Order: sequence, then C-alpha cells, then structure tokens
Amino acid sequence: MNGVPFLKMNGLGNQIIVADMRGRADRVTPAAAIAINAAPGTKFDQIMAIHDPRTPGTAHYIEIINSDGSLAQACGNGMRCVVQFLATEGEQKSFTFETLAGILFGEEHGDGLITVDMGTPKLAWYDIPLAEEFADTRKIELQIGPIDAPVLHSPSVASMGNPHATFWVHDDVWTYALDRFGPMLENHPIFPERANISIAQVVTPDRIILRTWERGAGLTEACGTAACAALVNGARTRRTARKATVTLPGGDLTVEWRADDHVVLTGPAEREWTGTLDPATGLWTRAEEAA
Repeated sequence: MNGVPFLKMNGLGNQIIVADMRGRADRVTPAAAIAINAAPGTKFDQIMAIHDPRTPGTAHYIEIINSDGSLAQACGNGMRCVVQFLATEGEQKSFTFETLAGILFGEEHGDGLITVDMGTPKLAWYDIPLAEEFADTRKIELQIGPIDAPVLHSPSVASMGNPHATFWVHDDVWTYALDRFGPMLENHPIFPERANISIAQVVTPDRIILRTWERGAGLTEACGTAACAALVNGARTRRTARKATVTLPGGDLTVEWRADDHVVLTGPAEREWTGTLDPATGLWTRAEEAA
C-alpha cells in the first residue's frame, strides 16, 4: 500500500480525518474518499489533506474532501483539527493556511482551545452564489412545505467560503425533519453550487442553537462554517450580537464577527487514533497502539 499517515479526529463530534500529504504530488482521490467513508471505522464528514504550500508566506495548502468525494472550500472544525495536529509536532502554535476559500489563520491556545480566523463573509447574491438576483440576502424567497403554511421559509444566506442558508425558527430545532428537508434544500436550483442548510433558534442575543445538513456530508454533529454563517446572519438581521455561543449537537463554539469584518471561530479538537491510508484507493490500516 502506497500509504500516508493519517489521524482520526473530531471537532465537537464533526468527524475529521487529517491526512499528511506533505512531500507528495498526488491527492486523495474522490474514489478513495468514498471508500474510506464506507468503512464503519473511518466514516467521516471531511478529510483535511495537508499539502506542501503553494503560496509564499503560508505553511501548508489544505485540500478539504467531503464524504461524497466532492471538494469543500472551507471547514472550521476541520481546520481546528489541522492546527492541533501540527501544533503537536513542535513549538509552533500558530499557522497560516491556504484553502479553496483563500488564506486562513489558526492558533492553539494554552488551554487547548483553537481559534481559526475564517476570513470575511460574502453577502452579495453573486458571491454566495445564488442562481438569481436578490438585492437583500438577509431574507430570500425559499420555502419547504405547503405554500400557505411552510415548514421552513425565508432563510438568510451567506458564504463563509462555502454557501450557507440559515432558516430561523422559534421552537426546538429538533422538531424539524432536517434529514428529510436537508437533501432537497441542499440541491435546490437556487444554489448552483449546492448549499449547507441550517436551522437556527436564537435563545438570547449571545446564544444560538443550531442544526446543520452539511453539503456533501449530510447531518453533522457540528459545522464550523455554519456556526459562523449563523452568527453573521443573526447579527445582520439584528437577531444576535456580533459575538455569541453557538450550541450544536456536538457542543459549543464561540463565534465573533469582528469590526475588521473577519469571523473568528473558537472551540476544541480531539485526537482519536492514527493509521495509514492509500490516497488512491482508500485502503487503510490502523496503527498498533502501545500497551
């Protein structure tokens, strides 16, 4: 097996595989990603493949692969896992990365929490992108259910490097069949690149409860970029402050939309176990654990 080392991790239950592709010219193939996800022991939401830098001034290029083999532009929980993975190698605790979404910054703190600067949100309809023009993306025409009594409707939409729709609800987010609505909304024609679909309940201006159907991955315990998009959408619709705790099924994240327009995400990452995988086929083995 032409193997590379990987680390199985999670960010608040968001299942992450960090694959060390440094020093190699190949990539984790879509077929390999699908095969890895098909195995119960390595089922994941995203693979974070660490490559050599492409741009001067960055530490690494990070390619993000969804469980269906498609590429993702950004993944906040996955980036925290990458920061922790790299921080254990030496004294360096802060890093500059390049992704499809652009340049991102990450830092591990003394308490073990990790902050990732996810960059600036994109709010114009053509940047998200949407398939048709909306002058105001704080509330677009989109609904699921009967036209006179929709189950979900009028989401706020934004891009955090990947497209997000935030549906605001007043009652318990767990009362909605997101496993049924999620796939339909993810693939709605209004989203030419598909979208991440979230249901958000604002408890107080500094607390949001959130569930997300993740584009290319499905229901997830946590989605960092969805938490960022929910905070941005909450602040610009005056539902929330510019800093809030976002409670996801897997736990809490702190999100702040700073005055410089950057959105920063803080939360934990957890190491699980290590192994070796073949980036072409997806064959993998688990490392022997010391007694």
